[in-house]
Amino acid sequence: MERKTKGQVEAQISEAIIRFEREYMGRGPSEIKTFIIKDIVFVRLKGVLTPAEEQLAKTPQGADLIKRTRMQLLEGARVLLEKTIADITACQVQSLHTDISTKTGERVIVFTLDKNLEERFA
Repeated sequence: MERKTKGQVEAQISEAIIRFEREYMGRGPSEIKTFIIKDIVFVRLKGVLTPAEEQLAKTPQGADLIKRTRMQLLEGARVLLEKTIADITACQVQSLHTDISTKTGERVIVFTLDKNLEERFA
């Protein structure tokens, strides 16, 4: 089996998250970047809000509703996301953290792993 570079694994994770966003959330990000830092996978997505969410985000209540809805949707897909990351990295996901900015339309997803993945690329 061919050994992958850190950049190749980061790109593979980005592609998987884009697929997830499109298939599960109904829309993909306009931009995505994945970073592997020791035992952490950090994914930054830009342009994730729908036009309707952008309108809704103009009020504090709407922004709160978007955050709660997106959190609940992600929680429902947590097992799928964790399995996807585990399949790509050959590490178990210890925890998943996420937040979305209703001001910038950015979302971050942070996975903590059971191993230092970055060591494989040294």
